[in-house]
Amino acid sequence: MPSNRTGYRAQATLLLFFFPLLLAAQPQHDSAYWQAIAKNRYTVPEHESADALSRELSALLVSPDPELRDDLAYSILARWIYRSNISTPQLITLTDEWRANLKAGIGETNTDSVLHRSFSALCLSSMAAREAKTPFMGAPRYHQLVAEAVAYLQAERDLRGYDAKLHWIHSTAHTADLLAALASSSLLTKEEGSAILSAIAARLSSAHEVYTQGEQDRLAAAVVAVIRRSDFDASAFEPWLNGIHDEDREVWTATSPESLARFQNHNYLLQALTVRLALESDFPRIADCKLKVLALLKTRLD
Repeated sequence: MPSNRTGYRAQATLLLFFFPLLLAAQPQHDSAYWQAIAKNRYTVPEHESADALSRELSALLVSPDPELRDDLAYSILARWIYRSNISTPQLITLTDEWRANLKAGIGETNTDSVLHRSFSALCLSSMAAREAKTPFMGAPRYHQLVAEAVAYLQAERDLRGYDAKLHWIHSTAHTADLLAALASSSLLTKEEGSAILSAIAARLSSAHEVYTQGEQDRLAAAVVAVIRRSDFDASAFEPWLNGIHDEDREVWTATSPESLARFQNHNYLLQALTVRLALESDFPRIADCKLKVLALLKTRLD
C-alpha cells in the first residue's frame, strides 16, 4: 500500500492540476453586477480588486451583447485605466493581451471575431492616452504597439460601422483613436508619424465601400495628432496630400465602384481634416497645412 506521504503527494498533484479549472468554473459576474458599477460612477466595489475584475471585463470585449461589450466592459475598463484603479503590472498584462487580440481572426469578415480586434484597439487607445500622460509601458512595448496598430489598420477586412444586432463594430474608427492617442506620446518618432499617415492613406485606398459612420473624421483626428507634434516634418505633408490626389486622377475616366468609394473617402477625410485644423490653435504650421488641404479640396471639387 502507498505510504501516507505518497498519498499526500498524489493529492497535491491533483489539486495543482484541477485548481485552475476550479477557478475557471467559478460563476462570473452577471450584467446586473456591472450595471451597478456603472450606476455608481464606475467606483470599484468594496472588497473587490480592479485587477481581478479587469481580467473578467477583458473577456467580455468579444461578447456579441453590445451592452456587455461596449456600455459596460469597455466603459468600465476605460475609466479604471484613466483613474489608476488598475495596477501597473496589470496594465502591462492587459496591454499585451489586447495587442495579441489585434491579430486574432484577422482576415475574417462578417464574423464576431472582429469585435475582439476592434474593441481591443479601442481599449488600447485608453492605454495609449494613459501612457502619454503617465508612462508605464516602456519604450520597446510602446514602439511595438505603434507598429502593430499601423499594421492592424491596414490588415482589417471587416469594415462594418454600426450593425443592427451587434451595434458598434467600428474597427477603423477605434484604430484611428488608438493612433491618435499614440501620436500624443513624446516617444513617437518622425518615422512612426510618417507610418501613421501612410497607413491612413492605405486604409482609405483599400476600403471597399464608402465609410458612413464618421470613420473619416476619426482618421482626420489621428492625422491632426501627428501634425500637432513639434517634430512633425511639414515638408512631407504636401507629398502625402498629392499621393492621395494622384490615386483619384482617373476616377472619372476609369470609373468603378471601388474607385468611386476611394474618391469619396478621400474627399470626406480632407473635409474633416479642414474642420479639425480650423479648430486648432492658429500657428504657422497648422495654418500652412490647412491652406494646403483647402487648395487640394478646391481642385477636387471644381
